[in-house]
Amino acid sequence: MKRKRPPRPVEPLERACVPWLLACALATGAPHVGHLPSWLGLLAGAAIGLRAWLWQRERPLPPRWALALVVAAASAGVYFQYRTLFGRDPGVALLVLFVALKPLEMHGRRDAIVVVMLGFFLLLTHYFYSQSIPTGLWLLAAATLQTATLLRIFGGRQPLPEIVRYAGVLLLQATPFMLVLFLLFPRITGPLWGLPQDAHAGSSGLPETIAPGTISNLVLNGNIAFRVRFAGPPPDNARLYWRGPVMDEFDGLRWRPAQLGRLEAATIEHRGGTIAYETTLEPHNQRWLLALDAPRTIPEQAFISGRLQAIAFEPVRLRSRFAFTSSLDYRASPAAETRALLAAALRLPTAGNPRARALAAEWKARHASVQAIVAEALLMFGREQFGYTLQPPLLGDDPVDQFLFETKRGFCEHYASAFVFLMRAAGIPARVVAGYQGGELNPVDGYLVVRQSDAHAWAEVWQEGVGWQRVDPTAATAPSRIERGIASALPESDALPMMARLDIGWLRQLRYRWDAINNAWNQWVLGYNPERQREMLSRLGLDDIDWRGMTALLAVLCAAALLVVTLWTLAQRPRLDPAQRAWLRFCARLARLGVPRHAWEGPLDYAARVAAARPEFGKAARSAAAAYAATRYGGEDDDAVGRLRAATRKLPYRWRPA
Repeated sequence: MKRKRPPRPVEPLERACVPWLLACALATGAPHVGHLPSWLGLLAGAAIGLRAWLWQRERPLPPRWALALVVAAASAGVYFQYRTLFGRDPGVALLVLFVALKPLEMHGRRDAIVVVMLGFFLLLTHYFYSQSIPTGLWLLAAATLQTATLLRIFGGRQPLPEIVRYAGVLLLQATPFMLVLFLLFPRITGPLWGLPQDAHAGSSGLPETIAPGTISNLVLNGNIAFRVRFAGPPPDNARLYWRGPVMDEFDGLRWRPAQLGRLEAATIEHRGGTIAYETTLEPHNQRWLLALDAPRTIPEQAFISGRLQAIAFEPVRLRSRFAFTSSLDYRASPAAETRALLAAALRLPTAGNPRARALAAEWKARHASVQAIVAEALLMFGREQFGYTLQPPLLGDDPVDQFLFETKRGFCEHYASAFVFLMRAAGIPARVVAGYQGGELNPVDGYLVVRQSDAHAWAEVWQEGVGWQRVDPTAATAPSRIERGIASALPESDALPMMARLDIGWLRQLRYRWDAINNAWNQWVLGYNPERQREMLSRLGLDDIDWRGMTALLAVLCAAALLVVTLWTLAQRPRLDPAQRAWLRFCARLARLGVPRHAWEGPLDYAARVAAARPEFGKAARSAAAAYAATRYGGEDDDAVGRLRAATRKLPYRWRPA
């Protein structure tokens, strides 16, 4: 019968290492607090705080059965919170929980290593929520702390600056491998690890339906929607209408795209020059690509819909770049339009808003042309006391009537909705278009930055022989909104993102530079997608390289980097005399056997500790220590090196249980 091997003895953890490990748990888990349920954040903080208190008071750790109960209860709480234990958010919640609770059962080095490794894994999960420069810097600092903690655990007591410096050197040595892997590792076009349903839960942007308050709520978001680089001078701000969803069905409150089946592509007569530009679109989990009216050429992975939208074949779930050319002077479907589309563009609810219907009928009776009715509507918006505000009064059952004849205060969705209602009531096909208007040119890098606060809604009317024409009723009431941006059109009392009202010169310049740095980070680091990788390899003359070639190239460059780092490390190594080399070799063999030497430990003290901990190695340790001490403190000893080597040979090469 085979004898069962006794368990390997647990290497005790120095008490002074505990604060390092608690700092690791805090550095890796604390940034996730904003994504976690509040009870879980409080539980994790309480666990780390309790471990720190026990360490300071030198109290024993709680019993394992109590910890097991806490883990089971908290895991059940995560399940009931997310209705699953799988996916991004519940997975991160469990990792934070484990990193926070593990120090409460930490006795030996093995437990400490588990805490550090869990922390390294938890660091990766931060990129699920943010890939910004500050996040990268924080994770770099946290990785340095994790590495320094490992050095403290295995290297013994050392000055803090020396530990941090050594950790920095180790990370610096990893840089060549990181660069090679970043440039050559096959890029993944899908979400990281193909995570399931919640992988894109954080995306935001234009909604699929519009109702009063939809766009005005989005305007309060100062995040960047996309960036644009024009091949030539950018057009005037008033001509920058970035087209998103087109909505032609109205239920009395909300606008949405009508379900009309597959529509024929709109016929476009491009009448002016062409402008070329490239957009870098933030992920919004929708298929619209936000091109300027009217697109002439679009990316291969997109098409132009019957509503003149640039639509991608797949939702935009990663930051992506798209190249377009557009003509700002055009006519869309001037000769004919799909019957179903025109019918949808005339449809109204059977009842409601009687005063608006009556007004439209009066205009229709008085004017014979579409242009005259449109002009009448715009004249009304400009002449009467309409107000442009983010805080309009609430509307009731007849929202168009109440807005036009009572409150007269609203945001762009109110104006576009009321205008289209009036046109349809007058028998003119009309629809609502949502998208973005304008943008801010960054003089540092030349990119136009379009933010969520630039979200806008306008209208289009159709006339035979003319086609679809854009009409922006907001411009009739607040022309500065179109010419100079939203901040110039809204009253000071209306809340906007801080950056939208930034008037301090030096602060604005600072923001331009920070945006330019972020853009460079996005373009060259986060935007390093399969297309960019192919472009880079093509510049190196590797046009037709397949995955086998990539693997071989990756292996060769990693080997070259390893060789360079090894040669550099060997060059930095201090030259040792034969006795020192023999002594260090002896100590390294003992370390593998589970008795490492502390940096501050003298040879005789070390031998005494080895003899106490592992008596079977005591004789060899005393012999080696005496020989080494003789070379250091006893003058010439020609046989010392031989005795050291002989002592080393008496030690087994690997650890075996006693």
